Amino acid sequence: MFYIKQELLINEQIRAREVQLIDDLGEKKGVVSLNEALDLAFDKKLDLVLVAPNSQPPVCKIMNYGKYKFEQAKKEKEARKKQKTLEVKEIRITPNIEQHDFEFKVKNARKFIEDGNKVKITVRFRGRELNYVKLGEDNLDKFIDNLSDIASPEKKAVLEGKNMFIILAKKTDK
Repeated sequence: MFYIKQELLINEQIRAREVQLIDDLGEKKGVVSLNEALDLAFDKKLDLVLVAPNSQPPVCKIMNYGKYKFEQAKKEKEARKKQKTLEVKEIRITPNIEQHDFEFKVKNARKFIEDGNKVKITVRFRGRELNYVKLGEDNLDKFIDNLSDIASPEKKAVLEGKNMFIILAKKTDK
C-alpha cells in the first residue's frame, strides 16, 4: 500500500473567503480577502500557497511554488542518501576446508564486518559429509574465534537441510 503525498492548494484552488497573508519576504500582512491576496501574488508573478489550512483564518504565503517543490524534493533525496542500508554478505565453506582457504574466507568476512555489514557463514554438506556435522560445527566455532575481536554471533549455529549457518554482526560498543 502506498500513500500519495498531500499537495498544497495554490491560487484558485483555495476556497476560503479571508486568509492570513504572509508575503514573499516573510512579513505578515494580516487578514485580507482571498481576491486581494491573489491579486498581490499575481502582481509579483508568484503563487499564493495555502500553508496552514486548519487555522482560523487559513494561512497563505506568496512564493514560487515550483521552486518550493524542487527544494522539498532535493531535501528528501539528501535524507535518503544519508540512510545506511544494512546488507547480509554470505560466505560458503565446506566441512573439510583447507587452512589457506579458511584464512582467506576469514579475511573477507573481517572486511565485510568492518564495512558495517552482517556476515552469514554457511557450511554446505554434500553426500556423506552430512554424517560429520561435528566437523561443520567445529569450522563455524573456529570462524567465530577468529572474528571474536570485532564480531559476535547473533544466535547459535542452525542446521537446515544440508546447510548449517550462523550470522555474525559487528560488536556494539557499550
